[in-house]
Amino acid sequence: MIKVEEIIEKFNLSPHPEGGYFRESYRSSGEIDKNSLPTGYQGNRNYATCIYFLLTSNTFSAFHKIKQDEIWHFYAGSPIKLHIISDEGIYSEHVIGSNFLQEETPQFVVPGNHWFAAETLDTNAYSLVGCSVSPGFDFKDFVLPTQNELLEKFPEHEAIIKKFTHL
Repeated sequence: MIKVEEIIEKFNLSPHPEGGYFRESYRSSGEIDKNSLPTGYQGNRNYATCIYFLLTSNTFSAFHKIKQDEIWHFYAGSPIKLHIISDEGIYSEHVIGSNFLQEETPQFVVPGNHWFAAETLDTNAYSLVGCSVSPGFDFKDFVLPTQNELLEKFPEHEAIIKKFTHL
């Protein structure tokens, strides 16, 4: 089995603030003018961006949100489970993977402004996925809340929030 370190080196991945490892693989050269974007964006955005994203069974992607829809694409390894909480407090989970007969999907769209976290499902494993965003990702659109911030907003989801946030 390929080792996590080999994947990190092969794709030149770096630690991501939410957990896991990533590298931007695409950023369009064209931009959308800030005046053409919905309310809440600060500055222009590229048309689209894409990253490689790697999680292991020892890491998780902490709850966060961005303004844009984010499309997740499965590439290799263990399936990933996405945990999503809408602003109305509705919780859902979705498995991204390649076992279509077990209701896994190779792509999934997380709606913009939804809180989401991810985990690798298998033990002693990795998950290599891609994430595409349009309008293109900018860290100005990224919100990584504390555990207490999310618990104040969604106390009914205490167990899942505690599992997938940092203090």
